Amino acid sequence: MRRVVDPLKEFLHAEAAGGIALAVAALIAVVWVNSPLAGSYTDLWSQELTLGGWQLSVTEDLQHWVNDGLMAVFFFVVGLEIKRELVTGELRDPRAAALPAVAALGGVVLPAAIFLAWTWDSNAAQGWGIAMATDIAFAVGLLALLGSRVSPGAKLFLLTIAIVDDIIAISVIAAVYTDTVSLPWLLSAVGGLTVVVLLRRVGVGQIWPYVAIGGVVWACTLESGVHATIAGVLLGLLTPTGEVHGRDVLVTLEHRLHPWSAFVIIPLFALANAGVVLSGSALGEAVRSPLALGIASGLVVGKILGISGATFLMLRLGWGVLPYGVHRAQIWGVAAVAGIGFTVSLFIADLAYDDPALTEVAKIGIFAGSLLSGLIGAAVLSRSRATAEPGGQ
Repeated sequence: MRRVVDPLKEFLHAEAAGGIALAVAALIAVVWVNSPLAGSYTDLWSQELTLGGWQLSVTEDLQHWVNDGLMAVFFFVVGLEIKRELVTGELRDPRAAALPAVAALGGVVLPAAIFLAWTWDSNAAQGWGIAMATDIAFAVGLLALLGSRVSPGAKLFLLTIAIVDDIIAISVIAAVYTDTVSLPWLLSAVGGLTVVVLLRRVGVGQIWPYVAIGGVVWACTLESGVHATIAGVLLGLLTPTGEVHGRDVLVTLEHRLHPWSAFVIIPLFALANAGVVLSGSALGEAVRSPLALGIASGLVVGKILGISGATFLMLRLGWGVLPYGVHRAQIWGVAAVAGIGFTVSLFIADLAYDDPALTEVAKIGIFAGSLLSGLIGAAVLSRSRATAEPGGQ
């Protein structure tokens, strides 16, 4: 039990603190872009950098090195979290996983449908994945600020929903937001992943061979046309659970990398991507834009009704049980908090649109929807009280 609970407590603590770091970085980006130093923001993130050599040299601007490179580490940690949940967490038991899994599905389908209802006849419709996302760091950080007013079961329920949401979002990124695929590069990436599996089979315990091959897999995935962060997820899922040469590899990697992900990579991502002009004209355009309204209403209305509706339906059919100490009123608050899409929403917006004007409007919609979702969730959860009755009835 301690092997399961202790890493979870540590994860929640780091995620909550990381949410604060993320908020600070996003605020700095917004202030920076709306200050007289706005030109330096654009100049910094547009600087080009080349890494590697021969056929594997990659040239990107700094913003894309963060989005394509550092975010691969973030998604590797996400892969580790998913693997841990599948093996030792809430998702290991199909019956226990059914309720949050269906709730997450409801919180993905309805927001996407609402977004498409606003944008179906425009070129903005391709961003339908933006409104699906849940930002674990921000969401867990908000619950941490609410303290004892939110039961541990509610926090676990939200975390499980967010992880299932991540699985869906990763699948959408791989399947939808991939333009063209180079088969030779893709096969090279698959070959690298095969080498990782073989190294595991022969019992290689050192980390450096996996890091070297992981770098090659990342570069091949990038060149293949599939987004490079998918390589991070797959490498995370291939990480062994349990002890290898007396060391719990998955827990060790998660313990070492999660602080870097939460306190360095995600804040850098926010700093590089959250810079949006909030002038009167920009806000006025966003208020009239079906794109911004579709994202905001998807994150707020879609998440609340999608997650709550799916949860109550499962409970009514007797196909799921709420975690210990969670009563039904808290479900509305958890569903609202899940509408904080920020990081992954920004990430998908960058993939969905080539037009900077659309990306800027999408960012305003993400900001508005995430902020309103957080405020509604905090208000609902602050008024609710956890019960000690099993099943949260």
